[in-house]
Amino acid sequence: MEKQKIVKTDIAIIGTGPAGLAAAIESAKTGADVILIDENAQPGGQLFKQIHKFFGSKEHYAKIRGIDIGQKLCNEAKDLGVHLMLNTVAFAIYDDKIIAGMTSNGTILIKTKCIILALGANENTLAFKGWTKPGVIGAGAAQTMINLYRVLPGKRFLMVGSGNVGLIVSYQILQAGAKVLAVIEAMPKVGGYGVHAAKISRAGIPIFTSHTVLEAKGEKEVSSAVICELDENFTPIRGKEKEIKVDVICLAVGLTPQTDLARMAGCRFEYINELGGFVPWHDENMETTIPGIYVAGDTAGVEEASTAIDEGRISGIAAASSLTLINKRKAEEKILHIWERLNSLRIGSFGQNRQDAKKVLMKARKNPCL
Repeated sequence: MEKQKIVKTDIAIIGTGPAGLAAAIESAKTGADVILIDENAQPGGQLFKQIHKFFGSKEHYAKIRGIDIGQKLCNEAKDLGVHLMLNTVAFAIYDDKIIAGMTSNGTILIKTKCIILALGANENTLAFKGWTKPGVIGAGAAQTMINLYRVLPGKRFLMVGSGNVGLIVSYQILQAGAKVLAVIEAMPKVGGYGVHAAKISRAGIPIFTSHTVLEAKGEKEVSSAVICELDENFTPIRGKEKEIKVDVICLAVGLTPQTDLARMAGCRFEYINELGGFVPWHDENMETTIPGIYVAGDTAGVEEASTAIDEGRISGIAAASSLTLINKRKAEEKILHIWERLNSLRIGSFGQNRQDAKKVLMKARKNPCL
């Protein structure tokens, strides 16, 4: 019987999106031996789907497109000697911080001193009559097809959901040469940033708040969508139905943190609606209730790529500090500086809700950074 391969490292990071890459870079800067694990064939996560320019400060890569940020982070991690383990599914975490992974050559065990979970989030779906028909897809799927594979999944779209994802993907659909007939939102107001809503409104896309989709019509695939106005109790108003001729119904109805491995490891959880559901408790170092296991990015609560990068930086520095690879005081100063910058991103009602939610997660621990 073939002996199971065992790999040893200082820090193992699961997920090569913005949070995972940032964590790998910061920890590798201290001289840590770092392994980045991802089930995909290339690193970068959602960044390579994001052709729009980022907001924020210079540290948040303002005015740089997501695809370019992704390439920059990948190059930096490579130059620092981070070991990439792609096409590898991490499917279990055992005691003593052992990660079990599945590769094309079989299973592999990764024995590490610290684990950083940066697995991102899963798209939510929405059930309605005809929702299983070809032509009903997630906004992330549309973005993947258009921006990564240059495949236009349809010509006439209905976007369900007016969060930042729905608004940004709607504009990218226009850029790809298709039409967006409408963006509908069940809530009485737009969920995303005003700058994104204004952009698609100027492009001629109507946004209907207090609306939902009732049915996807079509024999074998979507040919039209029935939408309807909602009352204050989110109940469809009879007589307010409207049929729109579309061939794609795109769902941008939120994300749920990918936390299966954190739960398997025994981390304590809290339900925080503003952060996407059940998320692991963590302190100002992004460390969970299991010593040596950290979270970052959407695994720690659904937010933005910019906040994911900063949370990744914090977790990487903290993990390296726990291994005495960086002076503790210097690590604390760097983490405090990042927290100040991170909090500045959460100014305003949209971000404040998430900042308040983060405080709930940290309420059991002394946290001088908030």
